Amino acid sequence: MRPTLRQLQYLVATADTGRFSDAAEQLHVSQPSLSAQIAEAEAHLGATVFERGRHGARVTPLGAEIVRRARYVLRQMEDMQSIARSGGLGLYGRVRMGVLPTIGPYLLPRATGALHRDFPDLRLSIREESTVELQEKLADGRMDVLISTPEDHAPTESAHLFRESLWIAVPSDDPLAQDTAPLDLKALADRPILTLGMGHRLTSLVSELAHAAGGFVSTDYEGTSLDAIRHMAALGAGVAVLPQLYVTCEARRDDVLVYRRISAPMAERNIALVWRQGSPLHDGFLQLAEALRLAANSILETRHGKTR
Repeated sequence: MRPTLRQLQYLVATADTGRFSDAAEQLHVSQPSLSAQIAEAEAHLGATVFERGRHGARVTPLGAEIVRRARYVLRQMEDMQSIARSGGLGLYGRVRMGVLPTIGPYLLPRATGALHRDFPDLRLSIREESTVELQEKLADGRMDVLISTPEDHAPTESAHLFRESLWIAVPSDDPLAQDTAPLDLKALADRPILTLGMGHRLTSLVSELAHAAGGFVSTDYEGTSLDAIRHMAALGAGVAVLPQLYVTCEARRDDVLVYRRISAPMAERNIALVWRQGSPLHDGFLQLAEALRLAANSILETRHGKTR
């Protein structure tokens, strides 16, 4: 006997939640039924997937590999269902999208209208995660497609969306605020630079910029969001380095800070739509990328007095 697809779903849900009760609630079944099905699956496999105890359900070392393969099987089944429903064309049903928190809140609202118009049968389930978490969830099938930096997700397929520059934000009384022309990287020498915590591609890029400029990333202040970095800069904690999409969307609402583009080839980042190699939704993702690309361009082409 082999475990059923439903039993594989139970294994994965229990591994994700760490408790039989939470997994049962998530899947809308009774806990005794779920526990019995998991025990039956373990009997079919001849292996113990979970260590039971007061702590809940911990995945055993062998169980971790079984759960990983269960995810793969379920992902393949979902892909098969998606391609069957769509007839091989466009996007249909639920698609799980992961997006960088430095991109999603500023790009996706501008794209909503076009997505509803072009993909009326598409239901996007969107989750913001760090670069590291996006990679893990794309690889194990918990996400279908990402909006992220493509160099961090090999081997995958991708479609370019846009390239954005990095900008500084400083209070109006800061010496760097006395001009609005593009900023030479050397002007950041010996200055504390503000950025996000670890796990974000933007953090790595800003660290490289700070090193090249002779500045340093502040260890006293690590932002949990771009808004937090902007507010810390307004309080004089350091020079905020922010991506262009965010600056274009948010700077017009802020009269406290002055924004200047960093004039350096390395002060840019590439954003793409990224998916697994061989995905049956490849053609649909190319169409999705075009809609997102148009939305991004409509934002980045905006001009504002303090972000020129």
